[in-house]
Amino acid sequence: MNCRILAVGSLKERYLQDGINEYLKRLKPVFPVAVQEVADIPAPQNASDADIRRIVEREGEALLHKLPDDALVVALAIKGKALSSEALADKLNEWTFSGRRELVFVIGGSCGLSPAVLQRADFQLSFGPATFPHQLMRLILTEQIYRAVKINRHEPYHK
Repeated sequence: MNCRILAVGSLKERYLQDGINEYLKRLKPVFPVAVQEVADIPAPQNASDADIRRIVEREGEALLHKLPDDALVVALAIKGKALSSEALADKLNEWTFSGRRELVFVIGGSCGLSPAVLQRADFQLSFGPATFPHQLMRLILTEQIYRAVKINRHEPYHK
């Protein structure tokens, strides 16, 4: 199964990119993960609710365009289901053997994910009620995928 992280916006912070690259390097021999980006739409300083809805819808359209019909889609959403690392490892194992060709984790932009993307998702995953910058969420997700793979392989995780 191919695994991909599909995210809104480009990562500009070097320290975040370095962390993500380290986990991707560790994953490559056993569970390769690719990262794909779609352009973000900057929100005006005093964006109205209507402006934000339009931004989220346009970013959502770009995300949906990059999702194959047969992909298993996991959307990161605050209101999704929170899982322990062990439970995420079980889910990752389940998804890997689901018969689907590709597993895609979707991270929205600074305004969130569109209802259409959430509806398309096979699973909505939450990392808790706190709000994280979407750029940092990429690092957190990559680390959690790595941790889940280590759990599933019964290998120690070096802290």
